[in-house]
Amino acid sequence: MDYILRTAKDEDIPALREIIEASARGLSTQFYSSKQIELALQGALGVDSQLIEDRTYFCIEVKGEIVACGGWSYRSTLFGSDSEQSRNATKLDPNTQAAKVRAFFVKPNYARKGLGTLLMEKCEAEAIHKGYRKLELMATLPGVKLYEQHGFSGQETVEYSLSDDMTITFVPMAKQL
Repeated sequence: MDYILRTAKDEDIPALREIIEASARGLSTQFYSSKQIELALQGALGVDSQLIEDRTYFCIEVKGEIVACGGWSYRSTLFGSDSEQSRNATKLDPNTQAAKVRAFFVKPNYARKGLGTLLMEKCEAEAIHKGYRKLELMATLPGVKLYEQHGFSGQETVEYSLSDDMTITFVPMAKQL
């Protein structure tokens, strides 16, 4: 199958939202409850337009259809969509700080076909080109295996608050480049 990896554009945002929602709902159910998934889609998981503006977010197309997305960032925000209150656009210092791997999602029918690897290779190459020597990310439980396969090591799990009575488990991970 011919995959086209390209930089995401503003006009891709509706399709990216669809992929993120389909991925979260279709690939996370053995790790998270339906309520956790739906609450996470309101902020913790979603499109961060800063990545698109920075030209560090990518999508993979098959026959003109976007089927996967993911990116990296030279800004402080570790995860979260445009609606996430804790976003921080401060630029990172590549000499002392880690670039962030951000928002990897794939349509369920394209899972485990190497698309995450294509995105990771692109992100790593770009971060290295910009002088970064370390990457960090906040993994969802279904994403941990992909990141481990690419040399990331996980720390202890963290519980992220989705509402007054609901949390979701994430895994902070890092890798030296």
